[in-house]
Amino acid sequence: MADPSTYRPAPGTIPTDPGVYKFRDQHGRVIYVGKAKNLRQRLTSYFADITGLHPRTRQMVTTAASVEWTVVTTEVEALQLEYNWIKEFDPRFNVRYRDDKSYPMLAVTLNEEYPRVFVYRGARRPGVRYFGPYSHAWAIRETVDLLTRVFGVRTCSKGVFRRSEQMGRPCLLGYIDKCSAPCVGRVSAAEHREIVEDFCDFLGGRTDSLIRNLEREMNSAAEELDFERAARLRDDVSALRRAMEKQAVVLGSGTDADVIALVGDELESSVQVFHVRDGRVRGQRGWVVEVQENASLADQVGTFLTQFYGAETDMSSGIPREVLVPALPDDAADVEKWLAERRGAHVSLRVPQRGDKRTLMTTVERNATEALARHKLQRAGDLTTRSAALTELQEALGLDTAPLRIECIDISHVQGTDVVASLVVFEDGLARKSDYRHYSIKEAAGDGRSDDVASIAEVTRRRFARHRDGAITPPPEESASDQAGASGQTAADDEATSRRPKKFAYPPNLFVVDGGAPQAHAAASVLDELGVTDVAVVGLAKRLEEVWIPGDDEPVILPRNSEALFLLQRVRDEAHRFAITFHRSKRSKRMTASALDGIAGLGAGRRTALVTHFGSVANLKKATVAEIGEVKGIGPATAQAVHDALHDSDRESPETTVPDMEESQS
Repeated sequence: MADPSTYRPAPGTIPTDPGVYKFRDQHGRVIYVGKAKNLRQRLTSYFADITGLHPRTRQMVTTAASVEWTVVTTEVEALQLEYNWIKEFDPRFNVRYRDDKSYPMLAVTLNEEYPRVFVYRGARRPGVRYFGPYSHAWAIRETVDLLTRVFGVRTCSKGVFRRSEQMGRPCLLGYIDKCSAPCVGRVSAAEHREIVEDFCDFLGGRTDSLIRNLEREMNSAAEELDFERAARLRDDVSALRRAMEKQAVVLGSGTDADVIALVGDELESSVQVFHVRDGRVRGQRGWVVEVQENASLADQVGTFLTQFYGAETDMSSGIPREVLVPALPDDAADVEKWLAERRGAHVSLRVPQRGDKRTLMTTVERNATEALARHKLQRAGDLTTRSAALTELQEALGLDTAPLRIECIDISHVQGTDVVASLVVFEDGLARKSDYRHYSIKEAAGDGRSDDVASIAEVTRRRFARHRDGAITPPPEESASDQAGASGQTAADDEATSRRPKKFAYPPNLFVVDGGAPQAHAAASVLDELGVTDVAVVGLAKRLEEVWIPGDDEPVILPRNSEALFLLQRVRDEAHRFAITFHRSKRSKRMTASALDGIAGLGAGRRTALVTHFGSVANLKKATVAEIGEVKGIGPATAQAVHDALHDSDRESPETTVPDMEESQS
């Protein structure tokens, strides 16, 4: 690790002009490229006390062995030079907005004698016009399939084209009139190029004029009694309209804009771009990158604009007239001028405040949020990342081995009623849903309320009683529903498999409770009482994400970017989700049973049939006697009894009411 003071330039030798600088390592490789309005001020900040620098910046300056800079005249030149150097050297410490997947585009080879239309992925080439990018290749093929019946453009490869040319016979598309067949001379090269230009105009947004022209030709053919040609033109118009319907209209006609949204946290940022041409969404792209040096939203926008539009080679279609962003970078005027120079026309860079553009920005932000969630899910499934998380947990908590099996419990209730608990299991960092369990908690006598700490102690005792007793049979206090849980196992299944060791015959390496020190201490006390000494217990407090170890006065604070903390959060959130789901189900069943219980002639099967038919007890109350009698198995007398019982209960004060509030949890 290099000492930054060994290569620090004298402050007086650094110019105060705008410019671009490069950090190199001991092998001469460029590891970071940056730009600055004032080179001296920016470079001096890198050589301050390294303990105060961001971890990523600190790693960069200690890896570097030299720094050099280039002075430029304007900040616009600095933008261009910075992009060129990032593209040339690919520095390891620069954030690169690489696509999280390869997006397909529709390519038209205008540089060939007979232009071809095809799906393409990769770098853009000169002489080829591109449309997109699109989210899926099948979306392009569907669009091309609709349009080739109207515009008979060539879609075959060079080999197929030459073979048809030599044989004097077109391919299948030529026979079914989905290609103008220039290979056999049905149209000349000039006529085929005119067809291709109309095809490009349609995709480029000039749709209304093309449809109007076809409608005029259709009417003219009908007046001339050429009904066959008129029918063909009618079908062509319908095909064009169907192709247009596949592209949602989001802004006014003639609007060309890129809508950019960035959503993230202090660690990662998700970027989504919607390409709007002539008011329609023509394409979409997305990235997920690390956030550098606690960069602000404006800083991230500036970096993205430079890299994204610097990579565009087809400036006429790559950069729109308007770029909508969530925040303006500090050098917004220079970025706007740079974009205008690359496009060859004015470019407006602004933040939408209201109207349709603000609504579309909200949609793009929602897509960015979902993309970040998908990225985190993929991250959780990565083997290397999971291994690192388990190793970090072992080191942070002082465990003898990595916690290959983690169990977590959570309590859910409404003001102490309908108290339930969930237990989720993670093995090797992945959820093992077949081992999930539900527990119904006994409520305290008197006010009907239950204490979270006592509930955690009860669930811990019920779970580890099986481990203590050898797990040949479930403990007597646990119900069949507790044992079945998410796997759907019944009491009969238990009896049939009682000779086999149960899944809970062995303990977890780590037992997590949702809560702070009191909850963790309650679980640890139960384990001591049962004589279980091979299970580590921690509590994860939700407010500050503190990890509490029983007996310690201070919590363990894991780094915010720690894979170990990320894994604990996933385990805790999954336990909360599972508890809430079971609580709502139990509350719903209780409400149904209380409303229909005690009605003469109405057993469990008929109650289920009624609720299934009407969807809820509330809808059943609105039904007439005749409508209730239409349910299979419900006769006129039973229907009248149900109707009278439900409406009589409305006039009385109900014994069972559920507050209209969200479930609480420990």
